[in-house]
Amino acid sequence: MAPQSSYAWLGGAVTANVNLTEETIFTWGAPPLKFGAGAADEIGFELSQYGVSRVLVITDPGVSAAGAPHRIVDTIKRYGITAEVFDGVHVEPTDDSLNKAAGYAIEQGPWDGFVAVGGGSSIDTAKAVNLLTSHPGALMDYVNKPIGQAKAPPGPLKPLIAVPTTAGTGSESTAMCVMDILSMRVKTGISHWRLRPTMAIVDPLLTMTLPPEVTASAGMDIVCHAVESYTAKDYRAFDRKRPEQRVTYCGSNPVSDLWCEKAMTLLARSFRTAVREGETNVDARMDMMMAATFAGMGFGNAGVHIPHANGYPIAGMVRDYVPAGYPPDEPLVPHGQSVSLTAPAAFRFTFSSAPQRHLRAARLLGPDTEEQRDPAEQLPRVLIDLMRDVGIPNGIGAVGYGESDVPDLVPGTMKQQRLLSTCPRPVGEEDIAGILRESVRNW
Repeated sequence: MAPQSSYAWLGGAVTANVNLTEETIFTWGAPPLKFGAGAADEIGFELSQYGVSRVLVITDPGVSAAGAPHRIVDTIKRYGITAEVFDGVHVEPTDDSLNKAAGYAIEQGPWDGFVAVGGGSSIDTAKAVNLLTSHPGALMDYVNKPIGQAKAPPGPLKPLIAVPTTAGTGSESTAMCVMDILSMRVKTGISHWRLRPTMAIVDPLLTMTLPPEVTASAGMDIVCHAVESYTAKDYRAFDRKRPEQRVTYCGSNPVSDLWCEKAMTLLARSFRTAVREGETNVDARMDMMMAATFAGMGFGNAGVHIPHANGYPIAGMVRDYVPAGYPPDEPLVPHGQSVSLTAPAAFRFTFSSAPQRHLRAARLLGPDTEEQRDPAEQLPRVLIDLMRDVGIPNGIGAVGYGESDVPDLVPGTMKQQRLLSTCPRPVGEEDIAGILRESVRNW
């Protein structure tokens, strides 16, 4: 039960009759947003408002080849701003790829602004480049504990405009970047409010040519962001923090809840349509981009938990799985697939912590789904139906893992304590092992 507080005005001051060991404060933040068809054409104007003169546009080879970053450079140059393209982003960034991108920016700099054009990989890379060029140091100084030192950036970063070309990560709204640490075969990240982009410019027309497989994977990332945030541990259930201890993920809260509910409603309406008719259905693409942004505004403050924590070792320890619709040159479990594969079992596990929240999420995502005899199965049923319809692999077995791999996957999940701390009920190694075993095959 959430702690109760009462406040009384006395002589112009507020006194609180609260248990000072329990939290009463939540934080919420998001960048300014410009949304709509053609919004990308206004990036030059927005940059000109920050007084920048030299900008690096950061993207990946595939997005670069499609032409959007170069068209954006043209719009930037119209405002007298010098702009160049770096298209060396690695899909699913690694510590090595982030260091190489930062090295390029340092060598070719200085820059007084950045534009990220692409999916979460490009936006996360730009966040890291912005950090390491604004405050030179080692990447691992800033990486989350226990893998890195989790140092806070010592001061402001440069202006960064995020322009997503996929509807999924919500990275344009969040204060974190994610990477694989190659030497450890684990995925982790950097989390600090200073990483949040200065502005998000979201143009649904940039997503029209996405392959259906990428649309499906990215869409499942939105689903997990929204549902994990909505079912996260209540912010009032945490121990009370001092101001300097406050972290980006503060637990579910009333503001994040509103964004997550709206995201789930949009997903129910348009996710399947965007996968089937993505090349022609602008309305469905619009809904998916809006859902991604809204879910980012939710989870970027409330946090995610078990599905994302499991997704890190599932992606980081990939052996030979090569997904359709993605570059075929190396094994890869796309982020949206990796986080969704254990979601049905994870929400089955967390159901007892907040049954009504889980049922509400199920109704929003699957309003037409038949009522299950066991209420704990309602949300897993909705997720499984959705995953089957959009072509997500059937469990971790379909991406190369079996029950014998579970003991190797568990430690990678348990390293994600920043995520697991927002789980709505205590979760240990045996719990994670059980969820992974249940997820070898989902249907």
